[in-house]
Amino acid sequence: MQIPDPRRIEAFADSHRSLVLSLLIVLCLASWTASGAAVGYVYSVARGLPDRTAVRAAGSMARATTITDAKGRHAFTIFEEQRLQVPLSRISPNLTRAIVAVEDQRFYAHSGVDPIRVVGALINDLVKYRAEQGASTITQQLARLSFLTPEKTIRRKLQELVLAGRLETTFTKAQILELYLNKVYFGDGLYGAEAASLGYFGKHASDLDVAEAALIAGLVKSPSTYAPTVNVNRALARRGIVLAAMRESGAIDAPTYRSALRAPLRLNDALRREEAYGRYFKEEVRKQLVDLFGWDTVYRSGLRVETTLDLDMQRNAEAEVAREIADIERRQHQRPSREATDAPLQAALVAIDPHTGDVRALVGGRDFAQSPFNRATQSRRQPGSAFKPIVYAAALEQGFTPATIIGGLNAAAALPAMWLPDDEHVEDDAITMRAALRLSSNRAAVRMLETIGVTSVVDYAGRLGLGNMPSVPSLAIGTGEVTLVSLTSAFGAFANAGVLAHPRLIRRVTASDGKLLYESPAAFASAVSATTAFLLTSMLEDVVNAGTAAQARQLGFRLPAAGKTGTTNDYRDAWFVGYTPRLVTGVWVGYDEPRTIVRGGYAAELAVPLWARFMINATREDKRESFRPPPGIVAVDVDTASGRLATDYCRRAPNATVRTEYFASGTEPIDLCPLHRPNFLRALIGPSAPAPAAVSLRSAPVAEPAAAAVADAHRQDSPRVADQPPAKKKPGFWSRLFGKNAERSDSHERK
Repeated sequence: MQIPDPRRIEAFADSHRSLVLSLLIVLCLASWTASGAAVGYVYSVARGLPDRTAVRAAGSMARATTITDAKGRHAFTIFEEQRLQVPLSRISPNLTRAIVAVEDQRFYAHSGVDPIRVVGALINDLVKYRAEQGASTITQQLARLSFLTPEKTIRRKLQELVLAGRLETTFTKAQILELYLNKVYFGDGLYGAEAASLGYFGKHASDLDVAEAALIAGLVKSPSTYAPTVNVNRALARRGIVLAAMRESGAIDAPTYRSALRAPLRLNDALRREEAYGRYFKEEVRKQLVDLFGWDTVYRSGLRVETTLDLDMQRNAEAEVAREIADIERRQHQRPSREATDAPLQAALVAIDPHTGDVRALVGGRDFAQSPFNRATQSRRQPGSAFKPIVYAAALEQGFTPATIIGGLNAAAALPAMWLPDDEHVEDDAITMRAALRLSSNRAAVRMLETIGVTSVVDYAGRLGLGNMPSVPSLAIGTGEVTLVSLTSAFGAFANAGVLAHPRLIRRVTASDGKLLYESPAAFASAVSATTAFLLTSMLEDVVNAGTAAQARQLGFRLPAAGKTGTTNDYRDAWFVGYTPRLVTGVWVGYDEPRTIVRGGYAAELAVPLWARFMINATREDKRESFRPPPGIVAVDVDTASGRLATDYCRRAPNATVRTEYFASGTEPIDLCPLHRPNFLRALIGPSAPAPAAVSLRSAPVAEPAAAAVADAHRQDSPRVADQPPAKKKPGFWSRLFGKNAERSDSHERK
């Protein structure tokens, strides 16, 4: 090899010195430019990122609002992201060790960035000329979850590095791990360790064993791929990888590794399974919360909501509604209606504590997923005969009594136009108010409305929370429209000494830090007197024991109870609202677009069974408790054929009709029954006098004669009735003996 002559090299350099100098200058300028560009690029990447103060906001995240039932049990969640935030102390160490082992084994050693992993990832990315290999530490992942988009670019990676450093100088390692475990997505709509633990294993994050923790930790890499609800085999394979990493890092020993690797997978979704019940209730609560606090607060701030719901009653209610719908649909095949429809049969149920207004169970239809329309709170329907108790409550308030005889049932009512409604249950021309309600007589209810005035009935309907009722005669038989929840609440007033407890679903709302935001005290309104409530309840007990709701007894419901059925024209709606001293429950069955449910299908067979089966379970632990009379109630033996004081002759008469009747003090009858007399009087003055069509009461309103009532028919709200004679002064001894005060008008005789 020939060595170049140094002199020739020097001569070349001298002759080309200017060229060499130019090249050196260009190289220096290029180096300086590249360095400046690099600095400028890094500056542009970091510009606009949260500073150290703003980085503290990494702790804020959308948190689910949790809803509990009356016993404190978790019932529902409302969320933008299904997340239940918990402190690190309530997360199993098994899960924290699993996460560190598989995601960032040097987590406690680095300052936010792991150089070893970064170099390896960069080499891979440069070779493949794209950002493919992940090298993110737990801190970097937290930075991305809190502040960045999930896109894979060099710029985003650099932003991660910058923010990771700021996070490490702002939070401790424990705080970073807590934030991460509450923010990260674990698949199947579950955010954070607590939601994932409940959603996959039905247990809190604090209770996870090694195998369960390893499975959850393995989901972070690709939640949609490894979720056990998506692919069990992939989930188990990924669990094995996590367990191996835990064994390699020393987080678990060999026996624990082998045991966890063999552990069977048992999924148990306690989070969403609970929401299989009560979705109509939840939706009502959600709407109320949004009205109170706004959408963002409800969906993102992690409210704690205490409700009035009883989950056991709710499950029972939904099961019985489904059962009753199925039973009726089978009956429909046996008795098909002429009205064909593809619309599904619906039913609704609401159970309320009459003393507080707390709604214990609420079913708004057969399937919330198919139709979220709530037929218990939103649907307004005619209640039919279920409205009659309101008519009689208004009458009792005016001094009428359960023993008042309502007569002239076969004569047209003197309303704006002469009207004689159908009456399928009663043939007699005169019956007591108690019997009229038990038998659900349409004509008796219309006659009583005519007597006390439609305005009075409308007024008491309003007091009982039923809103504005139409001022029409047919109101007596339930042609006004009500919601199931309002009618049920109205009946609750009869169980609560005449005091209406307005329905409520929410009791308290607290913020995530425990601060009280809202409290809903029980709201009450005086509707009717305590004596009226008791007297009406006593009458409604007859409906359950021996009237149109007697099937409840046949089905095995044994507690003291009162209630009323309601069936509308053409059997389009079936209602029953009944109550014990502790619980009032209303049920409705029908179609959204009214049509015949079953030909000849009364509420007694369509609604009462649903009520009875629900109440048997709902009151299973209740003690037997009778309705207690308030002060001012007196008990008197009366002959129900005349409505007057019973005598020994009444009690000894064939087919005796004597019973102990309750009265508000001052309204009890004062004259003796004229229908049953001793034998020597029979021989002396003839057979018994006919029963009067109305009873003379100490405090009863003065009634107008029949002719005057007809002549003044346009005055609907005037207190008048053809079968209520003017009150008369107390008769003396001889008058009582010979019955001189007995009415003998042919128009008032019983058939």
